[in-house]
Formats: sequence, structure tokens, C-alpha cells
Amino acid sequence: MNVTPKLKAKLKQLPAEPGVYFHKNREGEVIYVGKAAILKNRVRQYFQSPERKDPKTRALVAEIDDTDWIVVDTEMDALFLESEMIKRYMPKWNILLRDDKSVSYVRINMKDEVPYVSMTRNPDDDGAEYFGPYYGKTAITRALRILRRIFPYYTKPYNGKKTLDTDLGLAPGVELGKMTAREYKHELRHMISYLKGNRKKLSRELEKLMYEASADGKFEKAAEYRNQLYGLKGINTKIVFSDKEFLDISSDQALDGLQEILGLKKTPARIEGYDISHQSGTNVVGSMVCFINGAADRTKYRRFKLRKQQNNDPESMREVITRRLHHLEDWGRPDLIVLDGSVGQISAVRDLLAESKIPVIGRDKSGDHGKNARVRVVIPSGKEDYEMVELPPDGHIAKLIARIDEESHRFAVQYHTVLKRKNALK
Repeated sequence: MNVTPKLKAKLKQLPAEPGVYFHKNREGEVIYVGKAAILKNRVRQYFQSPERKDPKTRALVAEIDDTDWIVVDTEMDALFLESEMIKRYMPKWNILLRDDKSVSYVRINMKDEVPYVSMTRNPDDDGAEYFGPYYGKTAITRALRILRRIFPYYTKPYNGKKTLDTDLGLAPGVELGKMTAREYKHELRHMISYLKGNRKKLSRELEKLMYEASADGKFEKAAEYRNQLYGLKGINTKIVFSDKEFLDISSDQALDGLQEILGLKKTPARIEGYDISHQSGTNVVGSMVCFINGAADRTKYRRFKLRKQQNNDPESMREVITRRLHHLEDWGRPDLIVLDGSVGQISAVRDLLAESKIPVIGRDKSGDHGKNARVRVVIPSGKEDYEMVELPPDGHIAKLIARIDEESHRFAVQYHTVLKRKNALK
């Protein structure tokens, strides 16, 4: 097996940490994206014992000229990042992984009188909290099962009836008077804190509550907090969730490139994409997708049913952006906005975004909505001018812009289809 000197040097630098790796061919094209619990071990396996590998793997290895990687905090982070990078680069050797069938979110609606925990593939705008996305349903199911032993919760809407889970200590026992609904919510917030990645803070809080309960003579309650604390310390040796606060791919070449060509003061950590979908001015909707550090965060997606139903995309885009700007504090502030559209759409919102000091660009597809549409971006220049820039199709920036634009288009069309079906049944 012919391994180039450049590749040999790279293989010696691989860290013994979890991460995502990118195999590239001689032209620098990403041809395969994979995840690893230990990058050093996994990547080196490709170049060992070629006679034991299947024909597909041997063909892949024959094309590899270089490899790069991103180190992450946990194996779960690697699962999440691998899927996102496959969607962005669409490597030819990842054909079997080009779908969303394995994506899962954990859903908890704390507005319910007695909340329950469930899993779903599609987060909805229903006021509930969604955690994820997580890839590999088996791993997430196992993690939730472990968490449930530490923080008992309901898995179905509460009906006041005792179940086997109550006897097993997996349900909080509100129906038996073991705790009130308010106390149950308080306990459930501890689990939510864990899902959000606040593990050290949660451990300190439980330790404090344990000592306070003991000092007040509430020894049974102190024992419960002690068990939760010990349970949390043990869970990290079994399985962990994705720590969004530690997931950092801000060194992504696409983000650095965008900052340079747009002249931004900082790396665009939060990029939002927008699109409009309708059918001759009916069931007009808008979409907002959100990418954090170059990766999609579906819990931050939003959809808009347009108040004014019209066959005018620029005006519809202005309504969407106007409504979005009312939520800068509670939804977060974007570092860059990418519109599905050209000069017309940007002109309609340019003054609004300039006032809020939010940079904006558009993707001009000139009617070509295919997967292989060229990536030509429209960049505001001066007070009223625009600059058209055609990006190299295989470049990092083009891949990211195309991914954001295609996701905003998919999300808009999905919502438009839902409304069209509902109205057809009236």
C-alpha cells in the first residue's frame, strides 16, 4: 500500500482523543468523513493489513492522499459532528450515510403540569425544550435509561395511574404522593441541566443540597441527593451526551474564509439562513435555520407563517426579517445572515439589517435549485451597490453556503407542504 511521506507524517501527529477525520484525494477533495473514539487508532487502521479489508475499503484507501481531523470532547460530539460534515461535503464514500433517519432529539415540555420525557425526530415549535440532535438512537436510549435511574421521570403523558415503572423506582411517584408535581419539576430540572452540559455546576449544586438537607436533619433527602451525586460521577464512565458548550469547530476553514472575504470583525460563529416558500402566493411561509460554529443546530430553527399572503418573495422576506429582529435578545444575535435569493431579497431587508449592524449575503441560484447548482453569492457593497462572487464549487466556503441554503430551502418547503395539506382538508 503506497502511503505518501506527507501522509506518513500526518499519521504520526494523530491524537489519542475522540474526533472526526477527513480523508482527501490528490485534488484536496474530501472523499470520506468518519468519527473515532480514539483518532490515532481509527485512522491508522485504514493503512494496516490491506489484505484483510473489503474491496470498497481498499478502493477508498487507494485514493487517500491526505487526512485532516477535528478533536472534540466526547464520542457523542463526534457522532454529531460527523453527520453534519457528511451533509456539508457529501463525500462519495459516505453514500450510505446520507440520510437523517438516525437523528433523534430529547423532548421535555416543562409547561405541562406533570412533564414527561420523550424522543422525536422532528422538533416542533410547541414551547417544549429540545435537546440534540443526537445520532445513533441506541446510544441515546441507553443514556436516557441510565439517567432515569438517577432522575426518575415519566415517559408518557401523566394520567395519575401507578405503573410498573413506579414500583421499579423509574417514575417519580407523583400518583402515590411520594412527591408533588412541583417537586418533580425541580428534580427534572437537574436532568435538564445535565443535558445542557452543566455537569460540574450540577454536581456542585447537588453536593450543596445534600449538606443542607443533612444539616436540617432531613437525612432521607440527603441520601437521595448523595445517590444522585454518585450516580452522576459514574455515568461519565458509561455514556455521555453532547456537550454543546464544549463543541468548538470555530477553526473551520469555511468560517475563517467567510470572515476574510466579507471583512467581518470576528468569525461568524452563528449563521442563520432564510428562505420563502409558497405556491402562487398561497400558503406563504418563511424559514430560519441556524448554524453554530459551522454545524446545524435544529433546536434554534424557526418557521414563519406569513401574515400577508402574496406572490412577492422580497416583501415576504422583509416581513420574516422584521419579525426575526424582534427576538434578538431571546433567540440570540446572528453574526451573519444568508438569504436564498439575489439582489431583490437583499434590497428588501438591507436597511433593517444595517440598522441592527448584522451583515447579510444572498445566494443567487438563478432558478437552479438542484444539488449541483453553482454557488454564487451576492455581497452588499457601499451604500447601494452589490458584488457578485462565484465561489469555487469544491471550496470550503461554497460547501458551507450551499449546506445552509439547502437546509433553509428544505425547512421552508417542509412547512409549506404541511400547511397546504391542512388547508386541503378544510
